[in-house]
Amino acid sequence: MSHQDVIIVGAGLSGIGAAYYLQTRCPKKTYTILEGRDAIGGTWDLFRYPGIRSDSDMHTLGYDFKPWREAKAIADGPSIWKYVNETADENGIRQHIRFRHKVVSAAWSSEDACWTVTTQTGDGTMADLTCNFLYMCSGYYNYEEPFDAEIPGLDAFGGQVVHPQFWPEDLDYSGRKVVVIGSGATAMTIVPAMAERGATVTMLQRTPTYVASRPAEDRIANALRRILPEKWAYAITRFKNVRFQAWMYRQTRTNPDKVKQRLLKMVSDALGTEYTDSHFTPPYNPWDQRLCLIPDDDLYNAIRNGTASVVTDTIDTVTESGLQLSSGETLEADIIVTATGLKLSVLSDVSFSVDGQTIHWPDKVAYKGMMFSDVPNMVQTFGYINASWTLRADLTAAYVCRLLNRMDKLGMCEVTPRLREEDRDMPLKPWIDDFSAGYMQRLMHLFPKQGARDPWRNTQNYLLDRKLIPNAPLEDGALVFSHPIDQQSAKGGAEPIRTADAA
Repeated sequence: MSHQDVIIVGAGLSGIGAAYYLQTRCPKKTYTILEGRDAIGGTWDLFRYPGIRSDSDMHTLGYDFKPWREAKAIADGPSIWKYVNETADENGIRQHIRFRHKVVSAAWSSEDACWTVTTQTGDGTMADLTCNFLYMCSGYYNYEEPFDAEIPGLDAFGGQVVHPQFWPEDLDYSGRKVVVIGSGATAMTIVPAMAERGATVTMLQRTPTYVASRPAEDRIANALRRILPEKWAYAITRFKNVRFQAWMYRQTRTNPDKVKQRLLKMVSDALGTEYTDSHFTPPYNPWDQRLCLIPDDDLYNAIRNGTASVVTDTIDTVTESGLQLSSGETLEADIIVTATGLKLSVLSDVSFSVDGQTIHWPDKVAYKGMMFSDVPNMVQTFGYINASWTLRADLTAAYVCRLLNRMDKLGMCEVTPRLREEDRDMPLKPWIDDFSAGYMQRLMHLFPKQGARDPWRNTQNYLLDRKLIPNAPLEDGALVFSHPIDQQSAKGGAEPIRTADAA
């Protein structure tokens, strides 16, 4: 049975970044990456729909250690895929990846101080690996099954039904009538892209979404790159954009009406007041649900030139030739695109157990948004819903390395978050709080909880995390180090974590 110091699950943006940090900050650790698919890239390899792009700038979605070099800050999917693959190849990470190894279960043994990870390989066979530390970097949604909105009468449709998560490579939509159901980032990406390539597209939404248009290119970033060393220019741009994101989000919490009027004025300037009032004025405040970013007014341009339109209504039923709406209006369609959202999964739906007891995640409390009460030697990367994912992924990866090096310095094989006596009666909240988006709310009851005070909060605040996570003491009374390496060696159990230099 193969044994590693660390197993990373997932070879997407988070997993490749985790491997880089592990190699550079814990160079004596052995590791492998288990990837269920046959390619690097995660989200950026899976999604192939027209116009696929980032919904935040690449100076914050990119890694802290690798500057984004492209002119466009709001980048297309293939460019992001290339960036992740470059990172893997520049740092010799690809050789550590076991492709087509989908993790099915993970079982912790306190006696052996190790995880046994069971995978299903590409040919259907099962294989076991062991590790001292398990690092989950597999995202938060189901790659194999999108959310089913249960659209009435969809089976009666005589045309083609497509979900963005499984886009057909050979789909010909030029000159055809397309209805895209949804109003999130995916719908707002697909609509102008399909319209540009010859389709007549209608975005059918039940509820409007707040939209902000920004230039695809960051002129300040591109100017800085011409006059400063690359790393300096990237660091300054990243600093600027992080603080703008944080300021903007804070304004939505403290001055929601002011932000709302500013956002609506931007749309009104592009499309007029009547269109804005009918189709771009949500019944909630900004960032109560996700705010959508579009580059260079592309959606507005498609609407203005008549190749795209927005209809705000609900579906009565789908017919053979289109959609019958509750208002009585009929939308004819040759193709229906169901951009109705993702299906969330908790830790990739892997079956976890500790000493033979199955873990029930809603009973667990998150430690710093990364670890979980009474679950040893495991960290999960879960990014921000109000800022770029990789900001949190970088922080988490650095924390894991700091934790591993501290374990080595203390001579301990095991580290486990434990609720302190004073924590046992604290109020608990959902894993993601104060965010009403349907894709989150549908399955939030299956996630771990967060506490009302540190270190049990999942703050969703990068600037706060940046102060607390890298500098807070590891031995805080809640994080318990145990299982001396000498004791483990005397038992003759699984190979212990090898000593490495402390960070």
